[in-house]
This record gives sequence, C-alpha cells and structure tokens, in this order.
Amino acid sequence: MLALNTLISSLFESANSVATSASTAVKPSPPSHLRPKTAYNAIWISDLHLGSKDCKAELLLDFLNSSDIKLLYLVGDIIDVWALKKQVFWPDSHNRVLQKLLSLAKAGTKVVYVPGNHDELVKQYHGFHLWDFSVEREYVHTTKLGQRLLIVHGDQFDSQVSVGASLTKLGDKLYDVLLLLNRQLHLIRQRLGYPYWSLASYIKQRVGKAQHAIGLYRQAVVRFGVERGVDGVVCGHIHQPELSLHQGVIYANDGDWVENCTVFAESCSGELQLLRWDEASRATELISSVMLSGQRPQRQVA
Repeated sequence: MLALNTLISSLFESANSVATSASTAVKPSPPSHLRPKTAYNAIWISDLHLGSKDCKAELLLDFLNSSDIKLLYLVGDIIDVWALKKQVFWPDSHNRVLQKLLSLAKAGTKVVYVPGNHDELVKQYHGFHLWDFSVEREYVHTTKLGQRLLIVHGDQFDSQVSVGASLTKLGDKLYDVLLLLNRQLHLIRQRLGYPYWSLASYIKQRVGKAQHAIGLYRQAVVRFGVERGVDGVVCGHIHQPELSLHQGVIYANDGDWVENCTVFAESCSGELQLLRWDEASRATELISSVMLSGQRPQRQVA
C-alpha cells in the first residue's frame, strides 16, 4: 500500500510540476483549439481508468480542450490503481490528461474529486484540498435553478445488485475479454481511418443479464436519492451512461472513458445533458437531456 501511495503521489507531483509551468502548459490538439470552446456550468466525468490500456485518453483530451468548464466533478476511478498493481502502464497521453485536469484547477475551474473503488486509496484524504482538488466522499451540487444533485461514485451499491457470486465472477472475466476485443477493434479501425466505436457497449446493450444488473443498480441509486431527499443522484461505476427520471429523482450516470466516452453536463442555461464525444466530428453529441422547470424535471431524448 505504501508503494502504491508513493507511485500515485509521484504521478500527481510530476503532472503538477508540468501544469504549474506556463512554458510547458498542456496545449490543445490543433483541430480542437481552432474552434470556439463550449461553455459549461458543470461537467461530471468518471471511470477514466488512467493507468489502464482501455482508457481513451486522447479522446478525453480532445473533449477537455474543446470545453470551458466552471465546475468539474471527478466521479471516481480516475486513476486505475487495480491495473497499476498488475502492471505499471502510464503512457504520455495519460500523463497529459492528468496535467490537463491539474491545469484546469490552477486556471480557476473548481475541481471536486469523489474517489471510487479503483482509486479508493484517495478516499483517506477526504475533506482535504489535494493537488488543487477538493477530495470528498460525496458531494452535493446545486444547479443554477436550485436543484440538489448528490454525487457519489456508486460502488457502494454493489451489494444491492446481487446476481450470484458465480455469475458475478464469470461476468468479470467475460467483461475483461470484451474490453480486449474492444481495444483490438479500435486499433484496427484507427489503421483503416475509422473513428472510435464501442463494441463493448454494443454487446452489453444486447445481453439480458447485463441489462438486468443495470436495472437493479439504477433502482438502488434512485432509492438512495429518495432516502436522502435530493433532486437527483450523479454516479458512474458501471460504465453505462444514462439520464432518466424515476420517482421524481434524476438518475444521472455519466458513463466512462473506457467504452463510451461520455460526460454529464449542466449547460450555462441550467439544462442537464448526457453527452457523447464523437471522434469523427471532434464534438459532443447529445444523448438525452433534462430541463429543470420549477420542481418538475422534463426529459428529452435526442
């Protein structure tokens, strides 16, 4: 554990020193920086899994460089400590993502970090201001229109998504294989000049057991929101982006940057949006949105 703490600290310190230096500030990719940036009141991202071979770091950098963000919420599994335990994998693109996040904080973006299960060791710093990030176990965001959104990673709901120990273990193994296939397909498509497309997400949406587990997870999150008396819950964890309404509670799962390349956003007008980054157009696509009108959210699907 001490060695891992040292490793994570050194990664942050190294990225922080670069972000601090104006002469070596992280520069946007040429195609993105020529376009006007899209302004957001708040952005939620999770499950980056920096340190994992499945992280889509370059695509995330494109999104961050094309955005002007007032509030940034890191909703867990930012660094994949589990993957780093098995093998230290830290390419330049992952370091540049970390540098970009730190440089945003230094430039005035408020950054709140709510750790997940893959970066659980950061939880010990909750309540502290670390690397210009505020570290919290959970956090409540108040929208421009006054609604309260509770932010958690979502791993605390695993015990309520019980599909049996054997099925869970088998599912984990199959998911690893699926991510491997997803990674190989992405490499092939890149060589052929095609943009990113998620095989993993495509298959998950068509497997009944996976959809059943996702439904149980959604129910647990909504129940938690009702119990806490908030207007909505923002989470990640299961790599399944969704923006929907249940029992008067907004369920906002911001997705991931392993399969889906998605973010949850609050626009400057107060609209809540689930967005996907499209590599081909180098812009976001609207998946669905919720416009908070008084106390009655209204859902729209793109």
